[in-house]
Amino acid sequence: MISEKELNSYRLTSMEEPTDEMLAQIMHEAAVQYREEHEDTKKKVINMIREASNQAAHKYQTLYGK
Repeated sequence: MISEKELNSYRLTSMEEPTDEMLAQIMHEAAVQYREEHEDTKKKVINMIREASNQAAHKYQTLYGK
């Protein structure tokens, strides 16, 4: 495994190709970041659905008294 310093010194705009190890580490970190962001987004969507459901139930109870 390469050091964080080595990885951080590489830039995708560099004229040199990344080593296989660097590329694997970059892809791994991108995958981890994607999973975290996806999980956050999923939680936000679930909360929005719950809120909409609660609002609809409240509106129904207000209109029909049930």
